[in-house]
Amino acid sequence: MFNIPVKGTHAHSYVTSFSNLDDIHTVVLRHADTDEQYNLLEVAIEWRKRVSSVIDVSPEEASDGELAALVSYAIAFPSGFLALVDTYDVKRYHFRGLPSRHSRHSSMNGQIGYNSNCGSNVSSVQITPSNRSTYGSSTVERTLRSGLLNFCAVALALNDCGYRAVGIRIDSGDLAYLSVLARTTFEQVAEAFKLPWFCTLMIVASNDINEETILSLNEQGHKIDCFGIGTHLVTCQRQPALGCVYKLVEINGQPRIKLSQDVGKVTIPGHKEAYRLFGADGHALIDLLQRSSEPPPVVGQKVLCRHPFQESKRAYVIPSKVEHLYKVWWKDNRICIPLKPLSEVRERVQSSLRTLRQDIKRNLNPTPYKVAVSDDLYNFIHDLWLQNAPIGELS
Repeated sequence: MFNIPVKGTHAHSYVTSFSNLDDIHTVVLRHADTDEQYNLLEVAIEWRKRVSSVIDVSPEEASDGELAALVSYAIAFPSGFLALVDTYDVKRYHFRGLPSRHSRHSSMNGQIGYNSNCGSNVSSVQITPSNRSTYGSSTVERTLRSGLLNFCAVALALNDCGYRAVGIRIDSGDLAYLSVLARTTFEQVAEAFKLPWFCTLMIVASNDINEETILSLNEQGHKIDCFGIGTHLVTCQRQPALGCVYKLVEINGQPRIKLSQDVGKVTIPGHKEAYRLFGADGHALIDLLQRSSEPPPVVGQKVLCRHPFQESKRAYVIPSKVEHLYKVWWKDNRICIPLKPLSEVRERVQSSLRTLRQDIKRNLNPTPYKVAVSDDLYNFIHDLWLQNAPIGELS
């Protein structure tokens, strides 16, 4: 729909609906090229035995019900196999393999627990052989032992049938650490079975992700390829309602101005044009409002930019590029400009964001982007202000 590629995965409830291998009723998948029939379940079970020795996870640690669910899902979507791998956790053990990464803390109910979200207690994540203790793996690592083993088995079985798995989704736990663990596992399997594409399987992370979570994960050196954002995309938690106010600036060709003791509520009157002026380094410097009767700014020619209400704030700008921002999309009850495909709109937004300096886009204390008016518009605002402002009387 709207040229948006639709991809997804299954829910935890889909996995838990399978108890054992007997719950799967259809096990046959035809080869993508030869049309030969394969028993995908049998092929996956055989691969699970082979993979278990590579990633040092016993098949007995993996859930047969989960394997049945993944095989069933793979048969239904052999070209779009993106599997949820954290449905089953196992008994919690004391940490001996990763003491620096996973320190214990008391949870709200007084029980001993461990990190359950983005793992913001470190600055980076590294997996080394010394991380894997001979006394057992960490709880976080065990969270994926069943899921990763079963996924790899089904993905390799699909490969035998001429299909490429898409990847995995992680929906809980320490997302940064688990993503690194998953990528390391994929690299081990790729090397063991001479399948370079296995290294590049997609890792999707979800679990109530917002901007702060992503920034924290970026600081930790994660291996996540895609973030699945749901709640915080549908509703902006920081600003759940968009405050808008309609202001009249011109009627029948006559400019109008609203005056207020709160300068922020004073309107800029008249019909205007908007331009974006770029500096020599290609970054956007300032947006400039002008009266529509003024000639547009010219590349290489000095332009006086003024703060609309503070007389002393002004600066000359010599633009290396000028972009006209004001476009009429709707007039006389119809669309005036053909709507662009969403793919082009997306590229336009990304391209526009790249023109902003990093200090303007940073999450903490960003530099305000400047918007100014021309000298002519500045004088027009204040002349009209004086004409409309009531004259007081002292007695």
